Amino acid sequence: MIKDKSLNVYGQPLEPCSADPITGYFRNGACDTCAEDFGHHTVCAIMTDEFLAFSKYLGNDLSTPRPEFGFPGLKAGDQWCLCASRFLQAHDDDCAPRIRLAATHAKTLKIVPLEILEKYAAED
Repeated sequence: MIKDKSLNVYGQPLEPCSADPITGYFRNGACDTCAEDFGHHTVCAIMTDEFLAFSKYLGNDLSTPRPEFGFPGLKAGDQWCLCASRFLQAHDDDCAPRIRLAATHAKTLKIVPLEILEKYAAED
């Protein structure tokens, strides 16, 4: 797998998303991506109880620990690299979490317009 260039939505170097819990398609703490990342795990989101319930309802339970996969389960306040399409779906259903744009990969823009991303910016 060849990692795409690590740039954020503003064309700047991609900042880390989370090392605790460790996130990212490559489990390197950043929302890096590559051609094999069909889910586009590129949006650095700050989890909320509402979003975690939404994701679980849709069949992707991010809150239950899965020790057999080294997954601790997420809680409100954790940062996680979300699939861009799931973020857009959450936006459409009025339950999208806040995001860190500096840690959100530029490839997200192929799925989610910058104007939508900026509505959820948690950065100052």
